[in-house]
Amino acid sequence: MKLFLTSSPIGIYRSDEPLNYKGFNPANGMVEALKQFWRDNARCLLISAFHDEYEVNDSMRDDYEQIVRDTGLSISCMDICDSRNGKEKADELPGYDFVILGGGHVPTENAFFRSIGLAEGFNGFDGIVMGISAGTMNCARIVYAQPEMPGEAIDPVYERFIPGLGLTEYNILPHYNAVKNDIIDGMRLIEDIAFADSAGHTFYALTDGSYLLQTEDRSEIRGEAYMIRDGEIRQICTDGNTVILQE
Repeated sequence: MKLFLTSSPIGIYRSDEPLNYKGFNPANGMVEALKQFWRDNARCLLISAFHDEYEVNDSMRDDYEQIVRDTGLSISCMDICDSRNGKEKADELPGYDFVILGGGHVPTENAFFRSIGLAEGFNGFDGIVMGISAGTMNCARIVYAQPEMPGEAIDPVYERFIPGLGLTEYNILPHYNAVKNDIIDGMRLIEDIAFADSAGHTFYALTDGSYLLQTEDRSEIRGEAYMIRDGEIRQICTDGNTVILQE
């Protein structure tokens, strides 16, 4: 299995700036890496975090089919997985070549994944998984569900560490470029929340255009990234460069 764990593979979060490319973001060699592992006429599946929003999901399915084609990748189908067919598609997962885990609200998406048995569905899967934002975060064995909605940071029963898909041991914080100055419930998202939660944990904050590539041989971050551990942050990689992660 090949994992492409991204913040956003198709643009910059909270930015209306027009893109100068079609398809997936080619920054930091992502398109070249995808083409290296891509299978001809790939069977593709988009798993939505908005599992009950059928019109949105159908439109998103169409968009991602076009994005894959615009990237120059051959495709035989782009199916959608949501509440209409979740358990069925989880069971069929090993028959797909490329699976996209969409972005959204981490705990909501996590609950949907668990309800359809998605972690078990990945048993025997040997293709490419692309995580997007929340989808990336939910790939971890133990997910850091960083508070993001009003009330979550001060809710005494809100669970910040929850079981995930178990595809990686790494915890990713997406969109660092956009959210690093966010305030949630009167607290700074990074300095007051993530720093405190990093006691005994390691988080990797990625900017849009950066990603973690995990193969059977190694795990590496490509592009601008920061490591948060035990209440401290330091930059570990810059755009155009790669850092290999140690288990």
